[in-house]
Amino acid sequence: MQVTKPVKKPRKQRKRLFTAPSHIRYKLMVAPLSPELVASKGAKRLPVRKGDTVRVLRGDRKGFEGKISRIDRKNYRIYIEGLTREKVDGTAIFIPVSPSKVMIRSLNLGDKWRKKIIERKKKSLEKTEKVTKKPVRDRSLIEEPSDTKDLTETKTPKKKSKTKKTEKPKATQKKKEAKPMKEKKKTKKKQQTKAKSPNAASEKTSKTDGGP
Repeated sequence: MQVTKPVKKPRKQRKRLFTAPSHIRYKLMVAPLSPELVASKGAKRLPVRKGDTVRVLRGDRKGFEGKISRIDRKNYRIYIEGLTREKVDGTAIFIPVSPSKVMIRSLNLGDKWRKKIIERKKKSLEKTEKVTKKPVRDRSLIEEPSDTKDLTETKTPKKKSKTKKTEKPKATQKKKEAKPMKEKKKTKKKQQTKAKSPNAASEKTSKTDGGP
């Protein structure tokens, strides 16, 4: 069996749609089943066939119900009995409807092959449901071991007293650092003045004695 790879480019997707053979067009013309048919048949969607009763879900003719009279695979359209419009001449013509806008209300099971398809789909759906469903355990039935219970009872978490250290602002720290620098400068100035003071005293004495 030839397997076709999925295509991402829209140009190629359209080309495949319009150049598809008849047996693939049949699979593409799929419509969803009504909730009653889903419960009884076990399939969610099936390709439409002549003789199926169908209800229109979208469009101007929403709510219309009737049997499919003809299927046009070339244009991907179906024609329903009673769904017609009048031309300017006065002649009535069928309105083409897309199978995506339709819900199947009752199936035409005159074909034995279609019955087999439905049975196969029902089995596959049952298998998937079994896989998805997991056994639910009752937590009340599960008993914890006695050792773990004793440990949980004995161990009581102690609350640690968190004492936050009050951090002093940076501005005050800078001021304190600046103070000793100023004191050093003052001490240097005092030493310089003391060093100069004996020379100054000798000059004053010489002036009083009448020296030059």
